Amino acid sequence: MDSTTTTQVPLTRIQKLIGKRMLASKRTKPCFYLERKADVTELLGRRHKISKALKVKITSNTFLIRALALAARRYPLMLGRFVEEDMDSPIETPVVRIPEAINVGFAVNSPQGLVVPVIKHADRKTMAEIATEEKTLVAKSRSNKLTLEEIEGETIALSNLGAYGIDTFYGIVPLPAGTILSVGNPTYTVVPRESQFVARRLMSLSIAVDHRVIHDDYAAKFLCLVAKKLQDPNHLL
Repeated sequence: MDSTTTTQVPLTRIQKLIGKRMLASKRTKPCFYLERKADVTELLGRRHKISKALKVKITSNTFLIRALALAARRYPLMLGRFVEEDMDSPIETPVVRIPEAINVGFAVNSPQGLVVPVIKHADRKTMAEIATEEKTLVAKSRSNKLTLEEIEGETIALSNLGAYGIDTFYGIVPLPAGTILSVGNPTYTVVPRESQFVARRLMSLSIAVDHRVIHDDYAAKFLCLVAKKLQDPNHLL
């Protein structure tokens, strides 16, 4: 075979749009990164029971979207976007715009490539509502039926590669989101508890944050709150 032979793979309209946004983000956002573990033993142990009670399938992403949205409500600067020029405002530039809507975009691997549907106003929705909308958006992602409206407007993002056995990674903050939470595989780990050692399921939580908008301690408190909510299912119901 000729080593110069290549195969061209055309991009879909959505892939082109996401690619442009990711490139713009990488070029313009000076990010820093934080990571911590969350003990999700109780959360995952109760998932099937919660699904049965709510009469809808609850996935790991359902929990994560809910926790992310509630934590963002407490720490709204995590949604902030640095704006160099604001032609519509008399305020001197640069400014930080903090959107009122907490719209969680979550990455889905589809036959057409990576797509990021968005659950709008996720903090105002119940666990069951999030799960139902998540199921619909995932199905539309995998059948290439997402509309532009369903992939626009995210103000905070989630990427979960736990199903692939990935322990830790750092995603690119998509435009116009202010933060992305990257989630790894919950692994069994031996930890000390009450003068003995027990096996618990620990999940890696990593965030990428625009340092122009958010400082280290603020982001750390936000990530700790996400972990706290995941460690106790009662915080999410």
